[in-house]
Amino acid sequence: MVPDLDEGVEHWARVMGAGPFVVMRNFVGTDLTYRGQPSVTAVDYAFGQCGDVQVQLIAQPGPGSSIYRDMYGPGEGGFHHMCALVPPDDWDRQVAAFADAGYPLAASLMTSAPAVYFDCRADLGCFVELYGRTERSVSFFAHLRAMHETWDGVTDPVRERAANDIPTPN
Repeated sequence: MVPDLDEGVEHWARVMGAGPFVVMRNFVGTDLTYRGQPSVTAVDYAFGQCGDVQVQLIAQPGPGSSIYRDMYGPGEGGFHHMCALVPPDDWDRQVAAFADAGYPLAASLMTSAPAVYFDCRADLGCFVELYGRTERSVSFFAHLRAMHETWDGVTDPVRERAANDIPTPN
């Protein structure tokens, strides 16, 4: 979570060598829920790679309740969640495992695959995202890695995309 997406991307590219970043702004997704209620709170995303680690920077420039505001107020930032890609044939079991362990379902939405966020802060200090492992999501992560591996670290650190043009893990 970053207070400002553009500043976050610039920092991660310059200091960490992460990038290039694929950016989506004002993203809501389909059937977004927050704490069991419908939501229209939009966020900005930047997806990049830093060595072997996929990095997602998130900013919430506008008002609204969200899992991001559950941890960070306006102007604040820090580590928010980790994500696991879950195959379709294991989806129900994985979701049930988190629910059965007592973790509250904090948010859900549909992008190119289903996504759910469990509030695991009491035990892990962060949220856990389960995201549907599809050919499209796997291809997107492979694309990020390939861009990173061939990137010169300077040229075009931001690649703007429309929400419906790209598979996203959120």
